[in-house]
Amino acid sequence: MNEKIIGLAEELMAKSEVITLASINEEGFPRICAMANVRPEGIKTIWMATGTNSKKTGHFKNNPKASVCCHAGCDSLTILGNVSVISDQDVKHSLWQDWFIEHFPKGKDDPDYCVLKFEAKEATIYVEGIFETVSI
Repeated sequence: MNEKIIGLAEELMAKSEVITLASINEEGFPRICAMANVRPEGIKTIWMATGTNSKKTGHFKNNPKASVCCHAGCDSLTILGNVSVISDQDVKHSLWQDWFIEHFPKGKDDPDYCVLKFEAKEATIYVEGIFETVSI
């Protein structure tokens, strides 16, 4: 695995405040939505917040396959992997950000608040003119 391109991909993910997340809907089509990049751990694990009753949460409970994408200028990163829906209180509290209150008015313990844990399997990276697909 090319450490340089992985490092560049990690930098791109870290500076991306908004990423796209694709789930697979009930009819087998990809459903893409913009998400806040709550806490990336390199490009291997990416954490996002959502509602327990959102369409994407239902999709991931039925089919964990997912894709995450981000870009800046001509650089881009597309990652394939799986999403787990996490409702553990300790995890939710550790990821809580004050602006979430706009979506979850009952705060950290809002029953509609859950987190999505994306775990990568493969990344297609195009950064600084370098193009490579790597297994994670």
